[in-house]
Parts: sequence; C-alpha cells; structure tokens
Amino acid sequence: MKIADYLDARLIAFLDVSARDAAIDALIDLLAAEGKLPDKKQFRTAILHREQLVSTGIGMGVALPHAKLSQLDDFFIAIGIQQKKGIEWNALDKAPVRLIFLIGGPDNRQSEYLQILSQLTTAIRDVELRKELLQAESAEEAFALFENY
Repeated sequence: MKIADYLDARLIAFLDVSARDAAIDALIDLLAAEGKLPDKKQFRTAILHREQLVSTGIGMGVALPHAKLSQLDDFFIAIGIQQKKGIEWNALDKAPVRLIFLIGGPDNRQSEYLQILSQLTTAIRDVELRKELLQAESAEEAFALFENY
C-alpha cells in the first residue's frame, strides 16, 4: 500500500487562506467538485466536529483533518499546500500549518484507515518531502513526490 494510491493530482490545491475553516472549506469544495462527497455538508460537519475534539494539527506545519462516514465508498486524501503564510491550527507544537492532508473514507474499514495514517505520518516526518511539497509548482509535481516516495 502506497499513499499515492489514495491521491489524485485533481485533489491537490494550492491555498492562500488565513484561517483553518477556510482551508478545510476549500478542500471540501474540491472534493465535492470531483464527486467524492455524496453529502458535502455532512462531511464538513464531521471534519469540524473532529477538530473540536482535539486539533488535527500534528506539528511540523502539518494538519491531518479526517472523517469517516458510512456513505463514503473508498478512502481519499485531498492535499492543501499553503505556500505563503501558515495557518493557525492550534497544533501540538504551536507552529502554523502549511500542509493539510484531509482524509475521508468509509467508517467500517478501520485497519485500512490506520494503515493510511501510519504511511502518511511516516512520509510527512521526512523534512525533504515537506520542503519539496511547499516548493512544488503544480499539483502534478506534488503528486509525483508521493508516487516516487
């Protein structure tokens, strides 16, 4: 299993927003436009509910917002790259977030979900990968970084 299996260059967005919710909304709009969300409003509610429980800002300038819903057929990851100013996310290390990996999928495949989280957190611990993602000039270039990882 590779992270690239859950990615699509069409689900990678370069953001220029000033707030967490604006970043989440931009990625949800992208997912909805690509037909990934049967109920955009319900998915947004689930993502924001998860953020209320505990911040998904894991440190290193990265956030992993996520939601699992019964009506989702498969897992997907949308990536938001904030190349300019970071976003306040109440991250564990208090650092502003510049890379957002929004994960969605079915609520009945917990072991696959945990594998995705494990693979993704391993990848984003790589300082070079994070640096290259922030310097990417296109969604295709960012996607290729994960294909070659």
